[in-house]
Amino acid sequence: MTIHRKTRTGVSAMALAAGLALPAAAWAQDPPTVQEEPTEVEEVIITGIRASLRDAIEVKRRSALVIEAISSEDIGQLPNVTIAEELVRLPGINGTRDRGNQSQAAIRGLGPRLVLGLVNDREVASSEPDRNVRWEIYPSEVVSGVEVYKSQSADLIAGGVAGTINIRTVKPLDYSGPAIAASAGLVYYESGENLPDYDPLGYRAAASFTGRLSDTLGVNLGVSRQEQRNGFASFQGWGFNDEETGGQPGDIDGDGDLDATPWGAQTEVKRLAEDRTGVNGALQWRPNADFELNFDVLYSQIDIGEDQNQAWYGRNGAMGNWAGGSAWAYNDPGASWTIIDNTVVAANLPFVSVTNVVARYEEDKTLFVTGLNGRWTAGDWTVLGDLSYSKAERDNTWQAVFTEVYPNWLAFDMRASVAPSVTTSSDPADPTLQALPTWVPGQTDGGHLEDELMAGRFDARRYLGDTGMTEVAFGARVSDRSKGYRMTQWFQAPIIAALPADLLSSFTVDDFEAPPLLNGDFDALAQAAYGGFVEPANAEVLGSGWDVEEQVAEAYVKADFVSQWGGLPVTGNVGVRVVATETTSSGYESVNGGPLTPVSIDNDYVEVLPSLNLTVELAEDRQLRFGAARTIARPPLDELRAGRTLWNTAPPPTGSAGNPLLEPFRATQFDLSYEWYFAPEALFAAAVYYKDVDSHIGYSTRPVEIDGVTYNVTGPFNGDGGGISGAEFTFQTPFSFIPGLQDFGIYTNLALVNSDVKEFYPANDPLEGTGLAERTATIDLWYSKGRFESRLGYKYHSPFTVIDGWDGSALRTLESEGILDFSASYQVSDQVGLRFQAGNLTDEPVRVHYDNSPDRLARYDHYGRRFSFDITLRY
Repeated sequence: MTIHRKTRTGVSAMALAAGLALPAAAWAQDPPTVQEEPTEVEEVIITGIRASLRDAIEVKRRSALVIEAISSEDIGQLPNVTIAEELVRLPGINGTRDRGNQSQAAIRGLGPRLVLGLVNDREVASSEPDRNVRWEIYPSEVVSGVEVYKSQSADLIAGGVAGTINIRTVKPLDYSGPAIAASAGLVYYESGENLPDYDPLGYRAAASFTGRLSDTLGVNLGVSRQEQRNGFASFQGWGFNDEETGGQPGDIDGDGDLDATPWGAQTEVKRLAEDRTGVNGALQWRPNADFELNFDVLYSQIDIGEDQNQAWYGRNGAMGNWAGGSAWAYNDPGASWTIIDNTVVAANLPFVSVTNVVARYEEDKTLFVTGLNGRWTAGDWTVLGDLSYSKAERDNTWQAVFTEVYPNWLAFDMRASVAPSVTTSSDPADPTLQALPTWVPGQTDGGHLEDELMAGRFDARRYLGDTGMTEVAFGARVSDRSKGYRMTQWFQAPIIAALPADLLSSFTVDDFEAPPLLNGDFDALAQAAYGGFVEPANAEVLGSGWDVEEQVAEAYVKADFVSQWGGLPVTGNVGVRVVATETTSSGYESVNGGPLTPVSIDNDYVEVLPSLNLTVELAEDRQLRFGAARTIARPPLDELRAGRTLWNTAPPPTGSAGNPLLEPFRATQFDLSYEWYFAPEALFAAAVYYKDVDSHIGYSTRPVEIDGVTYNVTGPFNGDGGGISGAEFTFQTPFSFIPGLQDFGIYTNLALVNSDVKEFYPANDPLEGTGLAERTATIDLWYSKGRFESRLGYKYHSPFTVIDGWDGSALRTLESEGILDFSASYQVSDQVGLRFQAGNLTDEPVRVHYDNSPDRLARYDHYGRRFSFDITLRY
């Protein structure tokens, strides 16, 4: 696609791409010379798919490291509710879908906890309990580029054992696009179309201005608004009563082997509204080629409201069959079951309770990120200073009204080969049967998370010449981070015996076979059942609260060099980064259910991280890269919590706790990459790598001595790691060499990973390390001619271990997925464009299982397809 526009001479789009090509030390590049008297000329600019591919490979080609890149044109070509949906199309990167949208990212067989997220080269606060970045909080409309660093150099902030993802926002003086850009459109999630009292139609809108107030001062200001209505249905298992995972099962079929049974299951519908508001701004002042000052700010707020309808099956324990407990259900003469590999995967049982739940969940997240940096050049010296601040907060509340009924019979089927199902002998959502038992009171769970991060950085480099050692750079960074969590919880007894039938209704879903779900206005039901929810004075659960303070001091030195080996040009860098970390973890301790007492534990460690990077120019369009580095990722902040609950009333003493003394993830890694840029917009790349992980973190039970007593404590501990090896292949090209197909092209990649890094659970058959997908593939077919372009994209990943929720011990296996997306756009004029997008065309559900067994269902979420249409205006 081509457009015509008038633009100032001087800074070009390719110059911007070149500026993105280096790692955190990109500041070291001299900026383009400021024109004394800029003129306007008419130029033809390639945009759309071709431009995005060209810009992205130019970033990759110019980098000193093994990286992947997304250009500003790339974001938006495929369904782009979140930046993560673009990230997962890059080689070796996988994501997890949350509420139907891609959210967190795993890189090269390592999970999101080992990915360092940056904004404009700065570490940022997170609204997650650990350090993970949920990429959907960043409006894709504000992003000018994304870099994914797979190898390391001394000038990169330490913390990305898996990789480092750096989001870049616009620098006004370096921007050459339209001054005003605005877009608006509708988004439709079909999974919510049959839900009662719910409209699945939302919208997205954004507007920005980027321009020069003078030849030396540029400004950017943008706003975005998004309302998602992505309601969906879910079937969930509660885990299994299995001796290997700490349960007490029985022998159901009498063959002498213990048989695992499900603790219970539930069906659920979430009718959610997710509203996101974003504001961003930037000022760039460059009075001359030797001095530059940049200020940027980003604010994002996400408000989530969910009306939830749930049915809990087996709260009374009938499905669990623990020894001496509910064996009566399986021993009933009319009971039947199906056992696969000593696991009950389907059964027909008597008197299984059905707990109807009408609930409301609210979550508010905010992120504020800002920074000021300056660059000054004097002769051969260039120095940079950077100050940054970020703060993230999350408040969440879940409130529920419960009723309970007891059908004569319940049947369930959670085998791997079928869609899950549950049936009952009578309608458990009959409005006339909704008793309010005192043993299931109304419940409120809430939490407040706050993360604050301040950092300062100084860098300097000196140019030494064009041959040999070309420059030396050194710098230091300090950061101060504080993160804390507070939990609230209370229960309220019912004030009536049953809910009034005239306040109730019910509905069914067609995503799987299940009884109807109870429905009603939540506020009216809570008022009738409990007189409304009123927070008591003692609602805070002190024992669940924690605070972690972290101070990090880093320093590095790096030398760049140019040489010739066997007549081939070689460039590279060698350096070392030293990282000193101090933490203070605070919480509360309880022994034998006694009073809570404060506990605070300090820890510190120093890591030395050498690195080497080489690029050999084999030919004008071919190069070979090699990288070697020592890398770390600091422990998840919530796992550093000091709180613990201990019991020594009966041998052996036991307990559960965080671990303030955790050591970081550590790895020594090697990268080798071959890149062939055989035509414009064309690339073949093959990369192999090996990571020797000598320290990782997982959950297990181990002996810990506390105050002279040895407890068997369950919590996070360090492990011995293991090796990770992989290969990645990328091929992209227009079909310009095939007559009649010159306007078509392909982008495809394949990643293969092998690892012996294991989690600690289950003890008898540990899960693969979080994030390890042995096979990942992407293929995009595109067409671009004149003002029209389209793309059909497919993404596949094999099964991999995930953390299901906020608790790092909640390990599950996300089963393989193949997701097909489509987008098409038409540029009506140079100023007006239209775009249609369709996501998850094959209606792929999310299926998750427990304990390395596909027959042990954990979650089956049906998100459905997503469609959007928008109009873009550029001036």
